[in-house]
Amino acid sequence: MAGMTLEQLKIFLAVAQHLHFTRAAEELYITQPAVSAAIHNLEQEYGVKLFHRIGRHIEIAEAGKLLQVEAQKILDQVSLTERGLRELNNLQRGELKLGSSLTIGNYWLPSKISEFKSRYPGIQINCSLANTEEICMGTATGQFDLGLVEGDVKPALQSTLEYEIVGSDRLQIVVGQKHPWFEWGEIDLTQLTQTLWVMREPGSGTQQRFEEALQNWGINLSELNVILVLNSGEMTKAAIEDGVGAIGISELMVKKEIQLETLRAIRVIDNREGKSAMHTAGYTYAEIVRPFFKLKHRQRFQTALSKVFEQMLISSMLDGSDQHVSKSVI
Repeated sequence: MAGMTLEQLKIFLAVAQHLHFTRAAEELYITQPAVSAAIHNLEQEYGVKLFHRIGRHIEIAEAGKLLQVEAQKILDQVSLTERGLRELNNLQRGELKLGSSLTIGNYWLPSKISEFKSRYPGIQINCSLANTEEICMGTATGQFDLGLVEGDVKPALQSTLEYEIVGSDRLQIVVGQKHPWFEWGEIDLTQLTQTLWVMREPGSGTQQRFEEALQNWGINLSELNVILVLNSGEMTKAAIEDGVGAIGISELMVKKEIQLETLRAIRVIDNREGKSAMHTAGYTYAEIVRPFFKLKHRQRFQTALSKVFEQMLISSMLDGSDQHVSKSVI
């Protein structure tokens, strides 16, 4: 038996994706007869039907569904192995694939990437941004070498993903100039239910942490008057700059606006007994400190590049450059 080849598997996966021989040929820059021949040879070699031909259309058969899953695993492993071999050159070249949630990717991660690139200028870094839930899933499926998120890993993925803290930041309650709180500067916990709110979408790490803080303060999310749900921090900022709503947002995202006094961070007075908070001038202020997590797959091959990058992140945390790491998280 000649056995299947990697080229046959690539052709098969293209056909399975498009369910069309000509489109698969166009994607792979080969002829349509070459695609047909590759599929025919696989079917003949193993005595199975990979696709059902129905008129001018095709449908994937049961054997094809099995091969689709296993072929993807094989080609993913080949790709990782090739990358590992290319990296046996003192990290002079190679590719690192990162996935990051939006706040981390826009405000915290760029300096880390710049530091890494200064050490290893020949390395190509590809970073994709999405919300926490999507980055967790992408890391679990091998789309990313490492993931960086500020939200929790869902229980269903915790056996697949290894995660540890590599940094942190604070969430702040922020309002625009037209909001009455702008002049006050601080409010009592009970006043959180007495204003309009703009929120991030479900799956956002920012939203997860804000809802956890509300629960710890004894406030149910349903008690808040939420008028808008948006899928980026920049959009929530824009929504309140000229409006009367409030947001819970990373201090990294509003540092410039607070300096310019177009937005103001509002301190929340928490006089409940037995709760951890920040004490200032006789008042007890509630804080929301959230960790940044580094994710990696527990079983997938880890390239030398990803090992070096994650060690740099850990070292950065240990040397104190992330000032909120040691604080307790609400």
